[in-house]
Amino acid sequence: MRVLDPTYEGLESAAAVCHALLVETDAHGLVLVESGLGLDSVDRPAEVLDPEWVELVSPRLDRGETALSRVAELGYDPADVRHIVLTHLDVDHAGGLPDFPEARVHVMAAEYEAAMAEGPSRRYRPAHWAHGPRWETYGTGHGQEWYGFAGVQALRGLPEEFLLVPLGGHTAGHAAVAVRAGKEWLVHAGDAYFYHRELDTGSPESHPLLDIVQLDSQVDAELRIANQGRLRELASGHADEVSVFSAHDPWEFARFTQRS
Repeated sequence: MRVLDPTYEGLESAAAVCHALLVETDAHGLVLVESGLGLDSVDRPAEVLDPEWVELVSPRLDRGETALSRVAELGYDPADVRHIVLTHLDVDHAGGLPDFPEARVHVMAAEYEAAMAEGPSRRYRPAHWAHGPRWETYGTGHGQEWYGFAGVQALRGLPEEFLLVPLGGHTAGHAAVAVRAGKEWLVHAGDAYFYHRELDTGSPESHPLLDIVQLDSQVDAELRIANQGRLRELASGHADEVSVFSAHDPWEFARFTQRS
């Protein structure tokens, strides 16, 4: 994906990423958080992807970069991916769904409804769910409070270490995915923000290139900004308990890769 320059000294330029998580559970198989672009997107971009999106983003169309290939590279059988949890259904988050046809796909109901109503569009590509995923959708008005976030829900068929946190604004049913890892929560915030300095408490700063994408793709600016502020409070107020990261920031991805 497009190369990004940092907004301050000390970092090298880097390409934007699609940050996914693969979680091995004791009794529920493998859980994939986000699916990136899949084999169909790589092999048949002219048929599967929107040409305008491809021109804007310049994705790296490489089979080796797909979630399917990475799961196999780690020594796992892709058929063991039983659950996929998505922050939303944008092309670069849901594109890998056809590569795991038997997985149950967890997403907010509002996001599912928007994708079914609006696709095909630059954002939503029906080819990514033409295989008939086993959808698990979650409405609002339910759930519990979690670190000040309301309506947080446990995921059907998964242990309590997996949570879906409503974070609308980028899309109609955008959410964060929280995963308990030992004493720490990992919070995949998807596209609720695009650049790590947006979570700085002193002087938040957006990235000039990523901010163009962020503003162009939002459906509710007021809600997006409010939820970004709540994430900022979560990250700063509970840094010893919670690690928050986004989908496309390459510097966050590098930091987590070094951790693992």
